[in-house]
Amino acid sequence: MRNTTDQKSFFYVSLLYLCGFFLFLEWLYPLQDITDTTGLSVFIFYAVFCFTLSIFQIKWWVSFLLKGMGMLIALNLLFITSGLLSPEWFTLLLQDTMHNIIALFGREWFALTPLFRSGLFLLLIWLMSYLLHYWFVVMKRVLLFVLLTFIYLAVLDTFTIYDGGMAIVRTFFLAFVALGMANLMKEMSRESTRLHRMRKNPIWILPLIAMVLFSTLVGFAAPKLSPQWPDPVPFIKSTAENAGNLEGGVQKVGYGEDDSQLGGSFVQDYTPVFEAVAEDDHYWHIESKDVYTGKGWESSSSGGYSQLDNGSDWEITRTFLSSVETAWREAEVEFLGNVSIKKLVYPYGITSAYSYDMPDFFYDVETTAIQPRIDGEDVSLDRYSLFYQQPTFSLNDLREAGNNDPFLDDQYTSLPDIPDRVGELAEEITDAFDTRYEKVKAVEQYFGTNGFTYQTTDVPVPDEDEDYVDQFLFESQVGYCDNYSTSMVVLLRSLDIPARWAKGFTSGEVKDFNIGHNGKQDLYEVTNANAHSWVEVYFPEIGWVPFEPTQGFSNPTDFQTDFDNNELNQDDAPETPEQPEDREQPEQDVEEEDETEAAAANNKDDSTFQFNWLYVTIIAVVIGVLLFIGYRKRFRLQSKLVAKKLDKSEGPEGFQDAYHFLVKLLKHEGVQKQPEQTLREYALQVDKAYYTNDMKKLTFHYEQMLYQKEYNHATNHDLTQLWKDLIKRILG
Repeated sequence: MRNTTDQKSFFYVSLLYLCGFFLFLEWLYPLQDITDTTGLSVFIFYAVFCFTLSIFQIKWWVSFLLKGMGMLIALNLLFITSGLLSPEWFTLLLQDTMHNIIALFGREWFALTPLFRSGLFLLLIWLMSYLLHYWFVVMKRVLLFVLLTFIYLAVLDTFTIYDGGMAIVRTFFLAFVALGMANLMKEMSRESTRLHRMRKNPIWILPLIAMVLFSTLVGFAAPKLSPQWPDPVPFIKSTAENAGNLEGGVQKVGYGEDDSQLGGSFVQDYTPVFEAVAEDDHYWHIESKDVYTGKGWESSSSGGYSQLDNGSDWEITRTFLSSVETAWREAEVEFLGNVSIKKLVYPYGITSAYSYDMPDFFYDVETTAIQPRIDGEDVSLDRYSLFYQQPTFSLNDLREAGNNDPFLDDQYTSLPDIPDRVGELAEEITDAFDTRYEKVKAVEQYFGTNGFTYQTTDVPVPDEDEDYVDQFLFESQVGYCDNYSTSMVVLLRSLDIPARWAKGFTSGEVKDFNIGHNGKQDLYEVTNANAHSWVEVYFPEIGWVPFEPTQGFSNPTDFQTDFDNNELNQDDAPETPEQPEDREQPEQDVEEEDETEAAAANNKDDSTFQFNWLYVTIIAVVIGVLLFIGYRKRFRLQSKLVAKKLDKSEGPEGFQDAYHFLVKLLKHEGVQKQPEQTLREYALQVDKAYYTNDMKKLTFHYEQMLYQKEYNHATNHDLTQLWKDLIKRILG
């Protein structure tokens, strides 16, 4: 017979522990938004597995084996394509482990592989299942973890892209249910008479849940005040990152007019510059520059602006020919704060602009800058509308474009005196290719495969007699967009390919989806950190085409081709030729290849993951069935293990463990020793329940061993047989 009170107690603690598990899940959900974590479902499944084992309090070594095996299965699903426990599987796991051990001892934290980092994360989930069981079930101290969860979600919601609105609501509901249950269970454990009925009947949980649910709904639906102060986050970020760096050539990132002296470090500034409502991602262009000085960029234009009076005048702003396929678009731009840029930020293909301030617009064909003026004075518009024809460049046409540039002079191929090795490098990069497009793509992709690193700190400034591009290509190989874009323009010009330097902003971060009058536009927020520079290359019969050499950035320009995917991949991504033997390849290349392989393993395609998910489901069902059977049969299995230990042991330790297990089994079967009972009284109760005298005999020898330190080895076999007979009676 079973003890009903124990069953109710297990139900209460299980429900409390379940609340702790769902609170823990709130720590996992944001990872997919704020980190590069993929396969989050596998981590959640492993958390379910670990928490399930912890609530049933399985023997520690059994739990250790099961959780360890579950961790290996999870890692196999995420990273390893070989069969589980196959020779290839062991080889890969051993190699990865050795690599990471070496990286740990060498303090090369960035060299740790995704497999190893995921293993550490799974181990953390494993340990959290024990910690939360101790906090929620054993100590019933829920408040600390609740407060930590609220703080965690609030920080992520404030400083990251994660939207923690509903997460806060879920946490509120779970937290108050858990706190209510924990406090009531503490009261019930004190054997209070007035709580006797509550201890027997779990109906008290329903009013608790109903009250918390009602409070949650009221709080969610009630009207709320809008923010009373401006958002301090951008200021905090920019100020904190700039602290202590006001000297020594460090500056804040953002749009600036003077580009004559490039180089040096800067700190990121996430202060919003403007918001835009647009349908697609694209560059927000401001101007282009054509004169490279060896230190930076200047413009050959002397300010020859022409007024744009009507639609036909705006034709001169087109940087591509009419043969390029386009799509009509419109956008709204609104500047924020006290930002002042006395030029339009606009997409490629602009056809007109409108503002309630009714300015006149002027265009410089050399710099491609558009200035708004009111009464002859340059002004900064707070808000304006843009109409444009978004271009889609044909890869077929780009490949077939020749090298004849009849409309251009040498202003876009001219260079100052630069070191010869810059031109020699350009020849090496493009030697294997014939068409202009292939050469441009080879130069664009060169930086991503030859050890260059994108960083904004510790970026050197060239000496007085040192060329800016030469320093980046051959000395530092570290920098940001200005380094990459300027170097690409110079390399192309050394090959007599017309190119110029463009600047403005990237598309920014989407803040709201499917808005605008047509419901197809998105709201973008563009900050100072989105200030950017890129490259424009001229193609005959096409015009100026944007390219993106900076690592970590992608080109938002639309390209299309009629070739199939295989041909596109082959033609559009030409391999960079191997470096000559006399030019030493940086050691970063090897590290980058390792990172690329790790990233490829970490980013399995969706079809592979769905295929593995079928195995996850099957394994989950099998493990669930085994756990259920094991749980139901756990005392039979434990009794066999204890019996084997008792047979092998000839001392009092084995008998003592066997007697303790017997008392534990009797408690589970409903025959529990009361605090006021002696062992002999309890033995009589057991013998009466099972119609035997075995418990009385076993207790007599146990008391002799415990109190008189006496143990007769001659009777060991008889005691073992008595114990086994009683176990059989109890288990039926």
